[in-house]
Amino acid sequence: MTFQADPIWSSLPVPALLINADDCISGVNPAAEGFMNSSAKSLLGQPVWDRVHVDAPLEESFVRARDHGTALFVNDVDVGTGNRAPLVCNLQIAPMQGQPGWMIMLISPRELAGRMTQNHSVKSAAKSAIGMAEMLAHEIKNPLAGITGAAQLISMNLPPEDLELTDLIVEETRRIVKLLEQVEQFGNLSVPERREVNIHDVLDRARRSALLGFGGHMSIVEDYDPSLPMALGDPDQLLQVILNLLRNASEAADSKGGKIKLHTYYDHSFRTRRPDGSAQVLPLQIEVIDDGKGLPPEIASDVFDPFVSGKENGTGLGLALVSKIISDHDGWISVDSVPGRTVFRISLPRAVKKPTGKSQETK
Repeated sequence: MTFQADPIWSSLPVPALLINADDCISGVNPAAEGFMNSSAKSLLGQPVWDRVHVDAPLEESFVRARDHGTALFVNDVDVGTGNRAPLVCNLQIAPMQGQPGWMIMLISPRELAGRMTQNHSVKSAAKSAIGMAEMLAHEIKNPLAGITGAAQLISMNLPPEDLELTDLIVEETRRIVKLLEQVEQFGNLSVPERREVNIHDVLDRARRSALLGFGGHMSIVEDYDPSLPMALGDPDQLLQVILNLLRNASEAADSKGGKIKLHTYYDHSFRTRRPDGSAQVLPLQIEVIDDGKGLPPEIASDVFDPFVSGKENGTGLGLALVSKIISDHDGWISVDSVPGRTVFRISLPRAVKKPTGKSQETK
């Protein structure tokens, strides 16, 4: 068959598989190659259920749909490929006209659209936090400074057994000031100065810093794609993001430590839509994977929102700031967490080198 060369087939924006009567893959479009991180040559002829892992009892329904010549729709299921973490997807399966027993499967990942909506919500929540901080920070910080000073003066004339109370006043006022300063970070964070960045250099800097400090009890391993092209980003802000994720992973481990894996790979199937309607390709993937206890289920879907935290005495601002930085880079971040495996995945645009020449305008 020449199905692979059909321009309509090649232009489909979602992963599509052609499945023959023996349940083997007989065709894949370019989006499916990207989704499965495999070439068409390596996929053709493979049993479909060996390469597409669906977290649902789908095979019997698939056989019934084939036997009756009807379409099958399956929503909100985890679909994995063996080469990547599962994604929540909608599946659309239908018989192929003119080829008895053959089926077409369309895989529509839902995660990207959901995270872009969440990014918008995070931006709105961050703006509210900024407004609150700008309005209240000055009015609150001044009396807190006075309270701290007064408590310290009182402590000079107290017997040792009463110092615990004044120490508590000083400690709590300082904690409130620190919280206000963290909220103010949303407003003070500058626009990223984006340029060509070797993301592996950023990861190495973060790994070394973590091992010398908060992550000294952890094992941090590298699983890099050496052919990864340059990213487009602000190296200092991206370093801040990775350090924050490494800190969270380190704090999720017990006192004996744990394992963190830094994984990079290329996936050209990730795209977003810019405000002007044009497509933004986000092919550079960075994963921070830990084997800790995982996120509490009750906050897993809101973990990037301000003031949502699974830590005791946590402010809930670290991941919100991470999400804001990645959003300002026109990228996106998601999390998949179960006990024993938490994956934060960052998707970034690549740097495209501009042609050089005398006629090129200098910007």
